[in-house]
Amino acid sequence: MPEIILSTLNAKHIHASLGLRYLYANLDELQPRAAIREFTIEPWPIDVAEQLLAEQPRIIGLGVYIWNVERTQQLVTLLKQISPQTLIILGGPEVSHEWQGQPLVEQSDYLITGQGDLAFAQLCRQLLQGERPIQKVIEAPPPPLDALQLPYAHYSDQDIAHRLIYVEASRGCPFKCEFCLSALDKSARPFPRERFMQALEQLYQRGVRHFKFVDRTFNLNPEQSVALLKFFLTRLDEQLFLHFEVIPDHLPERLRAVLKRFPTGSLQLEIGIQSFNPEVQKIISRKQDNDKSRANLHWLRTETQAHLHADLIIGLPGEDMHSFADSFDRLVALAPHEIQVGILKRLKGSPIIRHSEPFRMRYNPAAPYNILCTDRIDFPTMQRLNRFARYWEMIANSGRFPQTLPLLLGEQPFKRFMQLSDWLFANTGQVHRIALKRLFELLYTGSVESLEIDPAAARQTLESDFSRSGIKGRPTFSQPVSPSDADTADRTVRLSTRQARHR
Repeated sequence: MPEIILSTLNAKHIHASLGLRYLYANLDELQPRAAIREFTIEPWPIDVAEQLLAEQPRIIGLGVYIWNVERTQQLVTLLKQISPQTLIILGGPEVSHEWQGQPLVEQSDYLITGQGDLAFAQLCRQLLQGERPIQKVIEAPPPPLDALQLPYAHYSDQDIAHRLIYVEASRGCPFKCEFCLSALDKSARPFPRERFMQALEQLYQRGVRHFKFVDRTFNLNPEQSVALLKFFLTRLDEQLFLHFEVIPDHLPERLRAVLKRFPTGSLQLEIGIQSFNPEVQKIISRKQDNDKSRANLHWLRTETQAHLHADLIIGLPGEDMHSFADSFDRLVALAPHEIQVGILKRLKGSPIIRHSEPFRMRYNPAAPYNILCTDRIDFPTMQRLNRFARYWEMIANSGRFPQTLPLLLGEQPFKRFMQLSDWLFANTGQVHRIALKRLFELLYTGSVESLEIDPAAARQTLESDFSRSGIKGRPTFSQPVSPSDADTADRTVRLSTRQARHR
């Protein structure tokens, strides 16, 4: 029976917690007395409590994040009711800042704020020796990276076979974008390269082929970036897939030369644009050369085979609907493979809070603390934008409508997709759980009625996409009809469109 259990509630089973494995790796002599037990947010907290307490641990360490804070609160309440003698230690970004008054913290025994890789082990030593530190909240400074034991050996064979494997070549970020907790970092610090490369080699030899780097600024240090990319080029096979988050305006020639060598399907780059508005960038302390960013995105799209995932944020201070639409249209014109339309969230501790009153920014008080309205975007409009983001994910980012999407967007992507989004919600009242076949049928009717697309053109592109979807049967707009019936149907659609415009 382990005396220490390290646990968290992951968003999905496919995610394997890198943080828990860092804590476990750095327990040193306590490691044989500890175990990792991961769950997801799906099970009832009472069932998780039963499994944790069945092993009769003396200490339970819980990682708290924005996606699991509410479930973790319920879990801790149950644990302390059932087994008050079990010591609960909290850590993680959701409780590292603004923890005062959080019921979750009040019910727990100890809280480690910051990077607890070494502090957790030290606290456990004291507790297992019978010492009870008076100080409940322990502030852990960033540990020297060369003093840490790396966690990668603690990914199990089952993890490697079935879950995402997260790695980090560096910690921290030198930039001060105020919507991000990394704005609190003083700099980015690389792990010792030789040790990290050895760890990557061991993972590779164990069969890992999907590496998701969590570094905030992978291409900040081109020398290290090139070394890592060359490491993988020498081990390239059909299964290898790498994910990196990159700075959009920093792409030196030696890095470009290596990026061009990766074949299709092996490399994904996440590119944070957030906004192309210079005034908004200034307000949130974001340093970004927009001309270089656009040029680099264009180069990556045309000169490499990398899959490009670009990010925009709705609700930034100083940004109105027109400004966001302009950024969206500029980004669509650069043709990244995906555009992640995110809603601003007020992460605990992030400097964005200083703009709350000047820009009348109001946030959801419950996780994930999403923006509800600002002085530029009222609540009903923000709701429309939320639906826009959801439908964009469903239609554009799904990759299921490659032929139809250009027809939908035309020359005014934001305006037209917002128009379609409004139509979809008005006619379905849904932003989730729309069956794929029904979505095809809705897009046909919506594109004709809302966007006034020629019915024959809409039918042609949707049939082309449908044939690739693997769905059995045929959508209603594709059912064989006689020429006279087809002409009648098209006249009916045109009449319906005119009536809709009149209404």
